[in-house]
Amino acid sequence: MSSADRRSGSSEDCTSSAILHDRNFDSCTNQKSCPVEEKIETDSGNSTHARYAGSGTREDPYVVVWDEEDPEDPYNWSNTRKWIITTQLALTTFTVSFSSSSYSGGLEDITRDLNVSDELAVLGISLYVLGFAVGPLLFAPMGEMYGRRIIFLITVGLYTPLHIGGAFAKNITTVLIVRLLTGIFGASPLTNAGGAVADIFTPRERGLASAIYAAVPFLGPVIGPIVGGFVADSSLGWHFNFWLMLLLGAFSLIMGYFLAPETYAPVLLRRRAQHLMKLSNGTISYMSKYDIGRSTSFVKTMKVNLSRPFTFMVTEPIVLLFAIYISVVYGTLYALFSAFPIVFETRRGWSAGVGGLAFLGVGAGISVGTATASVQNTIYRKAMDRSPNGRAPPEARLHTAMMGGVLVPIGLFWFAWTADPPVHWIVPIIAGFPFGQGVCQILQSSTAYLMDAYEIYFASAIAATIVLRSIFAAVFPVIAPTMFKSLGDAWGMSIFAFLGLACTPIPFLFWNYGKGIRSKSKYAYKESDDLS
Repeated sequence: MSSADRRSGSSEDCTSSAILHDRNFDSCTNQKSCPVEEKIETDSGNSTHARYAGSGTREDPYVVVWDEEDPEDPYNWSNTRKWIITTQLALTTFTVSFSSSSYSGGLEDITRDLNVSDELAVLGISLYVLGFAVGPLLFAPMGEMYGRRIIFLITVGLYTPLHIGGAFAKNITTVLIVRLLTGIFGASPLTNAGGAVADIFTPRERGLASAIYAAVPFLGPVIGPIVGGFVADSSLGWHFNFWLMLLLGAFSLIMGYFLAPETYAPVLLRRRAQHLMKLSNGTISYMSKYDIGRSTSFVKTMKVNLSRPFTFMVTEPIVLLFAIYISVVYGTLYALFSAFPIVFETRRGWSAGVGGLAFLGVGAGISVGTATASVQNTIYRKAMDRSPNGRAPPEARLHTAMMGGVLVPIGLFWFAWTADPPVHWIVPIIAGFPFGQGVCQILQSSTAYLMDAYEIYFASAIAATIVLRSIFAAVFPVIAPTMFKSLGDAWGMSIFAFLGLACTPIPFLFWNYGKGIRSKSKYAYKESDDLS
């Protein structure tokens, strides 16, 4: 199957010559707009042929699209190359999410050494994830404008050395500023990495890759407190957690520089168009099909792209409701970073390092949740085989989200009412298993759904969810101790369980009505696109 055939969109045959099919490429109606053959002399003296619609003038430039089985089309890269890129993306996402919570392992020591309150120390977690809400507003649209690679290198290049400030911090102000800035710059991989996965894998192929990308932001925060707690308890002290974050960031940056090429099709085609114009010494005009009708004003383009995540939140019910759902479960996970020390360290007298091990139940659930992606992928492929056009509807991605939606409140209610002595400590830890599995399934399923539903706008769609979930993740850890103090551990955690229960119907809603909702969207994929 050609790369063009695997992309969604429309294109019709020209009567006078064969056309290259590609997404959003309008049908030809006359000879002027039909593809023509243009012979170009390359630097090596060889000639190449490219068939593009248009006449090559500034008013009617040749429209550059992917060739059949084009080796520069990311969809046509080898599986080995795709998985190397995916591994690097997962590593960077893990680095950023791990750093969000490894800080929590030293909270008790930070409170003592810097002579601050528990609430002020916890702000180090909240400000970091609040940075996740700010970063995507800039980096998601900038990645779609200038390419994912350059934004990655710049942001991770700034994120990494900032940790030095925390490693030498002598006061809480320095710590909090470092945490906010690293959160802002660390947000870039969370948005652009998911977009890159959608860039290189077709809908049929991307199930496992998107599941891994979706699971890592949850797995990192679970491992963080375990490592951070033992580091803080050791002779290294809590400052070394910042050195650990720096080392992981540096490793991710180096791997990204060598292993992560540009993957965003509009940027790659724009570069090809510019190259072809250069070969013709500017006498022949070429333009990427994605740039036809696109504003060249930087200010206007930034205004549109910066506002798009908010536009999606207001105009796209799919994005809004999944953003709320993801935010509730993500915020609840971060609430555990302040709740677990209360339950296991304050109530049961555990040390910070041993207290971090309480997250193993959640981590095991996340691991199993990731493994269930293979089941979801099998269901999705069967839906593709049944589809007349070979493409399954995005709603075929929602099976594990429906399962996870049931597991999350079960795990939270279980934990809430077994958290305190005399109930054995293993019981609330085991309760973390269904919660972790459910959280993972919800995020990986909804991420794949948004990938399929919004395609080239996925980075903006996921940016909208990241902004909201980061706000929840910043607020929930701060209010959790107050809730536990006022309501008790059982009812305090039950509030989060009731929030999860209220969101349970969301994937079922889109399973039944998603197609109709997408049909009314300006940005979402529609089955009619494949027939036009």
